[in-house]
Amino acid sequence: MYWTYILKSLKDRKYYIGYTNDIERRLEDHNRGKSQSVKHRGPFEVIFKEAHNSRIAAIKREKQIKSYKGGEAFKKLVGQNIC
Repeated sequence: MYWTYILKSLKDRKYYIGYTNDIERRLEDHNRGKSQSVKHRGPFEVIFKEAHNSRIAAIKREKQIKSYKGGEAFKKLVGQNIC
């Protein structure tokens, strides 16, 4: 099982979008500063997660969400608070 997820920084309130096969481990990695792109923005909370049967499907969904660029579709998705 793979996951597409959105994290929200509790420090600067910005979002991070990614995919993984282990969402708990990935959140721990982000919060421990193991991800260079967001090293100084933690701690994070998961505000959206979506399961996928394949890595390819999770990557496609990640790219789709990133293409929203904070527009109405992104706001609607984040507003669902699926977690």
